[in-house]
Amino acid sequence: MPLTEEELALLSACPLFQGVDRELLRRLTREAGQARFEAGQVVYNPQHFRRCLGVVLSGRLQVTKGTLAVSVLRPGELFGAAALYSDEPEFAATITAMGPSRCLMLEHDLVDRLLAEQGLIRENYLRYLTGRVRFLSGRLQALAQPGVEGKLARYLLAGGAGELTCPATQLCQRLGVSRASLYRAFAALEDSGLITRKGKTITIADPTDLEMVL
Repeated sequence: MPLTEEELALLSACPLFQGVDRELLRRLTREAGQARFEAGQVVYNPQHFRRCLGVVLSGRLQVTKGTLAVSVLRPGELFGAAALYSDEPEFAATITAMGPSRCLMLEHDLVDRLLAEQGLIRENYLRYLTGRVRFLSGRLQALAQPGVEGKLARYLLAGGAGELTCPATQLCQRLGVSRASLYRAFAALEDSGLITRKGKTITIADPTDLEMVL
């Protein structure tokens, strides 16, 4: 199924294809496969996955690691890099469709050829992988924070970004901390750039800095 102009524009903004000629994108999408997923359908899990790169074209995918909500993948975002050039028998996480979703699937051989023949795509991919490493470091730093900051970081990461429906008093009880300590922890995480707050909405400032390498 050929991609629409809107989907090609979305692909152009994908980290792998930034700056790539539109005609090249048309050619490679004709070689790539596509996959559709219904709400609740597992895209990848540790036992069942493909050694290819996926690009979300529509819908949203939830990434989890055990009971930990890691991130939400939106149109234009990549997944599958952790398995592409790895001999590990298991994938690093579980990816589940949050609603009807469609993905472009770039098989290993196609990615191999693109990296060998297209210098810009090769640079983009290396830049993307470098970002994954920086991202993982940011997550580990957040999870390793001692005291109240660590408790709050782990609570927010487990719930994912979104509206904080738990009142401050109840959150203090859940974390076993004082109200003043909770406010200081929020301020510290904001100052570190890990989160931003607007009213009751807590947002991971850069989602790629708080997920596992995919």
